[in-house]
Amino acid sequence: MGAPTQHGGSSRMVLSEINVTPLVDVMLVLLIIFMVTAPMMQQGLEVQLPETANSGVPTSEEPFILVIKKDGALFAGTARVDMNALGGKLKAIFATRKDKQIYIQADRQVDYGTVAEAMGEIRAAGIYQIGMITLPKSGGK
Repeated sequence: MGAPTQHGGSSRMVLSEINVTPLVDVMLVLLIIFMVTAPMMQQGLEVQLPETANSGVPTSEEPFILVIKKDGALFAGTARVDMNALGGKLKAIFATRKDKQIYIQADRQVDYGTVAEAMGEIRAAGIYQIGMITLPKSGGK
């Protein structure tokens, strides 16, 4: 009964260890996939922004952006909006929003009158905090 075993006199013990190598491999592959696909998930409209020397303004809520394309077309998000219907749509959108602030992202080749008309419609909708989205000026210009 108390006879020693062949492995130096100790009884055989089962070691239970988790092999984390496959877990690390899977996590690295997922990290690479997310790093590659994240830039592709950003959606938007192609607009050439003007450059300014001013820095950005931090916001606490998701900003509402009105895009004015080169041809004068207005977009609220990805939905096209007619200039005549802009005031009514903005009143409906901002009726439930706490932060009554809007940002205009206008192409640099848009006529100034179109931007001024859009700003007038925004103010007529009761929104007085209007910001302009621009690019930082490069050092040589």
